[in-house]
Amino acid sequence: MTGLPLSTFALASGLALILIGLLAMLTHKNIIRMIIGFSLVDTGIHMVMVAIGYVTGGSAPIIDDTVTAEQAASRIVDPLPSALVLTAIVIGLGVTAVMLSFAVRIYRAKRSLSIDDCAESKW
Repeated sequence: MTGLPLSTFALASGLALILIGLLAMLTHKNIIRMIIGFSLVDTGIHMVMVAIGYVTGGSAPIIDDTVTAEQAASRIVDPLPSALVLTAIVIGLGVTAVMLSFAVRIYRAKRSLSIDDCAESKW
């Protein structure tokens, strides 16, 4: 199969998800749709981070007979973005759970999920 490398496709898809998520967060008044937009941005950032750390044709970050120490910088996939993404996924899941619990509390108090119904005047 010829065409774009997988890392370029992942990078473009991640950037598209970030833009779609930002659009959803900024244009919708429904709290659930805003939370979904946040999750899309979060997933897009994860995809961008993994795509940046990927080396085409690279191998695992293990120096042995197949990859010498001199070749390591150009042939090994950087493990740091993958480790950061794993941590960010767990943090994003926690933040999403907190946002959903706030949405449930707002719905119980206001009987609406519109952000306009939550804006109270402090006069």
